[in-house]
Amino acid sequence: MTSETLSLTFTGEVATLTIVSKKGSMGPQFWAEMVQALPRLSAARVLIVRGQELFSAGLDVKASAAGLQESLGNQELFRAQVAPMHAAFEGLAALPIPVIAAVHGWCIGAGTELIAACDIRLCSQGARFSLPEVKLGIAADLGGLQRLPGIIGQGWTRQLALTGEPIDADMALRIGLVTEVLGTPEALFERANALALHLAGLPPKALEGTKRVLNAALPHRESLMQAVDWNAEHMTAEAMTSLLKK
Repeated sequence: MTSETLSLTFTGEVATLTIVSKKGSMGPQFWAEMVQALPRLSAARVLIVRGQELFSAGLDVKASAAGLQESLGNQELFRAQVAPMHAAFEGLAALPIPVIAAVHGWCIGAGTELIAACDIRLCSQGARFSLPEVKLGIAADLGGLQRLPGIIGQGWTRQLALTGEPIDADMALRIGLVTEVLGTPEALFERANALALHLAGLPPKALEGTKRVLNAALPHRESLMQAVDWNAEHMTAEAMTSLLKK
């Protein structure tokens, strides 16, 4: 499978999903194609998620602007706009197979929320991570505020989300956002492939059961929708202008 935003390849029992849109941006087409790809991902034993020239610059605000502007102040319409985004990341998190994020370059906003929906996160030395939504007048509403506390704790989640400031690979390792930092993107992808092959050799039902137990400890739907509704009520035209200047 290859589209304008995603490329899905299979090497034996390992699938690799590559974000191929410019700068890994996530617009309406990305969300639709991500949801369409989900049923095929379970055919693998392990999934690697990666970018092309970088991991992801986050939400493609310009491509999404029309729908978001139409829904300002209307919770029902705003929820409808965000629904495909939730379906993509919630579906990724719910996959019964291990998902490895291999991050090189920038991982911004929705990109950071994407990797929070993965099981294992690796990066190269040049990786940078951020949740800059607060600087743009909105709250992160794609699952990052719900999942990250279980990964890096409340303290670091609040620092990332409330300041909007980026962190580098060494800090990401220190706080537990990633578990390994590799020297180069090439070394990163080699390590991700080796880890995927190792996982593919383990009993699949044991992996699936382990994921089910871990995911059951994350009852976050109410909190997720709270963030969406806050944005629907409070996102202003000024915030949209800031987003479009991103």
